[in-house]
Amino acid sequence: MAKKRWIRLLEKKPKPQVPATEKQLIEQQCNNFIDKELKPKYVVPRDEDYPWNYVIDIFGKWYRNYFYFCSIYNCPGKNAISPSFEFRFARLEYTSPNRFNVAYMRHTGQWWEFLQGLSLEESLSEIRTNPLLQPIS
Repeated sequence: MAKKRWIRLLEKKPKPQVPATEKQLIEQQCNNFIDKELKPKYVVPRDEDYPWNYVIDIFGKWYRNYFYFCSIYNCPGKNAISPSFEFRFARLEYTSPNRFNVAYMRHTGQWWEFLQGLSLEESLSEIRTNPLLQPIS
């Protein structure tokens, strides 16, 4: 006779959906932040003989209830696998109106959420000042 085991199924809370109007406002503020603060600091022209990877663009994009800050790196080396690649370096998770959880991409390829319940202004301030949330240059 087979043994029977009881298991408890945990119900997952549904992720909140971002209203379309709020999504547009968040995207607009984040894109302004990228254009005014991140691009001038990290997108720097390099010489043609510069041998290392470097940032050529920074942008943001939505995926479900997450807003990602992404950078594109140029790979100038002759042994490069591809001429460029995209790297997501910071993530804002929409949790409720004007509340976000902030995460950064670890060296292991896992997102690490370490700030919860911040407003959009506080989240952008963290990205501005915290080196974990900035592109590698």
